[in-house]
Formats: sequence, C-alpha cells, structure tokens
Amino acid sequence: MKREKLRLFGLMLLISVLSSACLTNVHQANHKPKASKQEVLQVLQSTNAYFMEKWPDTGKPIYTTRWRPSNIWTRAVYYEGLMALYAIDRDQRYYDYAVDWGTKHNWGMRNGLETRNADDQACGQVYLELYELDKEEERIRAIKKNIDFVMHSGKVDDWTWIDAIQMAMPVFAKLGVMFDDPRYFDYMYKLYSYSKNEEGGGLYNPTDKLWWRDRNFVPPYQEPNGEDCYWSRGNGWVVAALVRVLAVIPENEKNHAVYLQDFKDLMEGVLKAQRKDGFWNVSLHDPTNFGGRETSGTALFAYGMAWGINQGILDAAVYRPALDKAWQAMVDEAVHPSGFLGYVQGTGKEPKDGQPLGFSTVPDFEDYGLGCFLLAGSEFYKLLESGR
Repeated sequence: MKREKLRLFGLMLLISVLSSACLTNVHQANHKPKASKQEVLQVLQSTNAYFMEKWPDTGKPIYTTRWRPSNIWTRAVYYEGLMALYAIDRDQRYYDYAVDWGTKHNWGMRNGLETRNADDQACGQVYLELYELDKEEERIRAIKKNIDFVMHSGKVDDWTWIDAIQMAMPVFAKLGVMFDDPRYFDYMYKLYSYSKNEEGGGLYNPTDKLWWRDRNFVPPYQEPNGEDCYWSRGNGWVVAALVRVLAVIPENEKNHAVYLQDFKDLMEGVLKAQRKDGFWNVSLHDPTNFGGRETSGTALFAYGMAWGINQGILDAAVYRPALDKAWQAMVDEAVHPSGFLGYVQGTGKEPKDGQPLGFSTVPDFEDYGLGCFLLAGSEFYKLLESGR
C-alpha cells in the first residue's frame, strides 16, 4: 500500500511538471516581445520614404477616375501624419516636403475662400502647424479667412458626415488657441453638437458608444447580420478629431469635459470591437460584411489609444494590450519591405467600398492610410520613449 502511494505521488508530480512545462512553452510561443521605440521609428521612416519617393512633386495632381488637386483631404491627412513624424524625428526633408506642398498650392484650399466643405479645410491643420514652426503670415491667411467666413454665416449644419469632424474641427481648435479667441471654440462646438445630436436624429449612438457615418446609416438601416452599421474608418476619424482637439484646447474651455467624455466613451466602444488578431473589421459590429484586416481604421484607433494612455486618460492596464496587439498586427501583416502599406480600404463611406482588400491591393489613394499610420506610430513612439 505504501509503495503504491509513493508510485501515485511520483506520477502526479511528473504530470504536474510536464503540465507546467507545456503551459510555459505555450505562453512563450504566444508571447511577442513589445516593440522598441527604435523599431517603431524605423518602420515609420520606411513607410514614409516609400511615399516621398513615389511622390517627389508635392503639387502634382492626383488621378483616379478624374484629376484632383493634391491639397484635398486625402493628402492633408498624410501631411498630418508627416508633421507628427517630424515632431519625433527632426528630419529637415520632412519639413521641406510639407512647406513645398503648401507653397505649391499657395497655402489655399481646393474650392477657395468661401468653401464650406470640411474636406477642403483639412489642409488647414497642416498650414497652421507649419505657421507655428515658422510664422509666415501667408501660411494661415487663407484658412483663417475661410473659417471666419463660415462663422460669419451662422450656419452650423455643415458636418453631415462624421469624416468632416476630423477634417475641420481641429482647425477651429487651433485658431482659437493661436488667436486666443473663444469664438472659434464656441462655433466648433455648435457644428460638432449638430452632427452628434441633430443630423439624421443624431449620428452618435450612446448605447453602443459608436457613430453612424451619416444619416443614411442611422436605423432602420442594418448590416446583413442585423446589427447597426458602424464604419471603422469613420469612427476612426472621430477618434482622431477628438484627440487633436483635446491636445490643443485649454482644460478650462467650457466644452472640454464633453469632448473628453465623448473620447473615453468612443474608445470603450471601439475596444469591444477589436479582432483577435489586433485589427478591426471595416464594419465594427458585422465581421461577416467584408470582414478582414483593415489598416486605416486600425491605425486611427491605435492613435487614440496611444494618445489616451500618454495623457493618463485611458487606463493602460485595459488599453495597452490592445494597442500593442494592433501595432504589431499592422507591422507584421500590412507593411511591405518596400514601405508600401497593405490592407488599406479605398475611399468611400461603408464596408463594401474600396473592396476587396489585400496585402498587395493598392487603394485608389495611398496617402491617407499612411497618414493614419504615421499618426499612430508617432504617438506610440512617445509612449515607448516615456518608458511606460
């Protein structure tokens, strides 16, 4: 009996040791070391170099189905990313490339001083940043006149699609800070509030903590699986807008708390929709509707997470694993050795647009996806540099 007990004890001990070893091996196999700040910087430099080499002429019009000037929103988003990269990597070529872009377009907008289209105003974000670096009046003259024109009109229903919030809202925020003029803050809140609460009955759903792209996607519209249609990149644009506004307006600005809470809530809604591989689907609540990896929305969500953690707004214990996973997924699955960025959905407004996506699929515009990626990586770099 004693000998049998010893044998049984020995067998249990062996099983325990083997189980422990197996679990350790599985953990080691699944664990990936966190990226270093140098690795992050290198991939940002590589992807940006690919684009700058492909587009040496900053004023060259863009052709897809027709010709478009290169100061449209797609290129403006790229330059937002480039300026974020320049903030962590002071390469003179980046600054010169951005200044040349503004100069080639006479620091103006696609449809002139009286355009109300937020897509036309996106370039102003870059013009204002470049003015802050070198205060040449020509850099902000046109964009300020345009925004002043918009405010003088009293019209507040311009942002009828959520992309517009990112394209134009940070321009108002920067002007308010630069000229110490709260009228810009007040007016952007009216525009933002109209989109959020009134357009189409309100484009924000506080239940799911996500935004419908425009009134056409507000219920009763449904995805094939019966869920609401929340477009990934559209929600990403709102994330970026809130980041870029909160990053510049003073904390005592009267609507600061609203933007801050909206940011926190939106990031909560976004977090719940992340795929197991780190990406987000183009349709946040329906993975069956053109499901699969998508880089631009993923990058914008990663941008928001990195910034939120950096500012102490988002709980790192909750969001850092999601951020690490998202960043590594993009680097491992979307970045080509050449620097080309795959899995970027082309322009559009819903899951079916710009399909199919793939590692080597070239979207109709290559610029904005890279801009989103540069924003995410630059903010992630700051997080790594801080040692957190």
